[in-house]
This record gives sequence, C-alpha cells and structure tokens, in this order.
Amino acid sequence: MNFSWITTYWPLLAAGAVQTVLLLAISVGFGFILAIGLALAQISGPRGVRWLARGYCTCLRGTPLLIQLWLLYYGVGSLLPLIPGLRGSFLWPVLREGFFFAALSFTLNYAAYEAEVLRGALLAVPKGELEAGRSVGMSNWLLLKRIWLPRAIRIALPTIAGEVVLQLKATPLAFTVTVMDLYAVAYKVRQDTLLVYEPLMVVTVFYVFLTLLLTRAFKIVEAQVPVRR
Repeated sequence: MNFSWITTYWPLLAAGAVQTVLLLAISVGFGFILAIGLALAQISGPRGVRWLARGYCTCLRGTPLLIQLWLLYYGVGSLLPLIPGLRGSFLWPVLREGFFFAALSFTLNYAAYEAEVLRGALLAVPKGELEAGRSVGMSNWLLLKRIWLPRAIRIALPTIAGEVVLQLKATPLAFTVTVMDLYAVAYKVRQDTLLVYEPLMVVTVFYVFLTLLLTRAFKIVEAQVPVRR
C-alpha cells in the first residue's frame, strides 16, 4: 500500500471533504424545511395542493437521483444562458457552477423522501394531545409549532437519522456534474498516480467517520428528547 500521495493531495482532500459536508448540510437543512411543507400539504391542504404534493413525492421518489441531477444540470443548466441579462447578473457565478445544481437536486430529492417520513409521523401523534391543545385555545399555527410538529419529529428521529446517512452516501453523485467533492478528488488521485485502492480507502474512512458522528449526534438528541407513548 502506498499512501505517500496524501502529503501532496491533502489540500485537495480537505477541500473535497468541505464540499461533501456542504452538500449534505445544504440538502438536509433546506430539504427538511421543504419536507415539512410537503407533509402538511398532504395531510391538511386543499385537494389540489394534496395532489400536487403527493405527485411531487411520488415522482422524485420513483426516479433515480442521478437522472434528476442530470436533468437539472444538462437540461435546465443549458437553458439558463439563454435568459437575457442573466450572464451579467450577480447570480451567474453561482448558477453556472455544478455545485448549485447538485445542491438543488439533492435538496429536492431529500425533501420528497423526508416528507413521507414526516407525514407518517404527523399522523402518528396521539389525537388526544392535539385536542388538549385546542381545548386551551391554541390556534392551528401555535398547535403545530408547540405540539404537533415537535412530537412528530421526536417520533421520526430514528428514521430521519437513517435518511441523513443515506443522503451522505448520495453525495458522490455530484462528481458527475464537475463538483470537486471528496470522491472527485479520489478520482483525480487515481488518474494522476494510477493508484486505485488507496484513494478509495481514504474516502471510505472519511465516510465511515462522518457516519459515526452523525449517528452519535442523533443518539444524543434522541436521549434528550425521548418519545412519550
């Protein structure tokens, strides 16, 4: 085994690790917010909104993430330069990068999966707790904020933890749209040095380490906010 290349490529490895963590944080953070809206729309929205939310979740959960990423990057991305004035705007440096499309596609995909998790958790909240909140005069917004959504998140925490880990394992797909994430750096090392296993082993160690951190963090959160039956 030859790991002497690490001394040369460690800045790229560090930058790739940052890209990977950023993709995960952005997609999980914004995706979770979007998932809340999608879950509520499926449960209590008007009929048309419910159909749209269900259709969104079905389409994005029923198609491969790689295809969604390529449709955005090669499809929508190729049309953006045709919009008058966009190239000269402050948005263009962001919109022309593969990172933007990777973060967007990961966010939309994660939201679809997480919406189904939250929908089930919201329906699992005991009706008595919601009725108790209404009986003391809580508005629908206050009931959602203080009782319904917090209880649903507590119920769904183990599943949410699993979804976050799955999202982490999906981040190497960003390599296919020119994002220099950790896997892309490993690919570059392989091309430059003709080493195959060593770069992949380094990447594997990073993903396992980050998975352990995420799992531990969620266990701490679960211990702090136990689910009441």
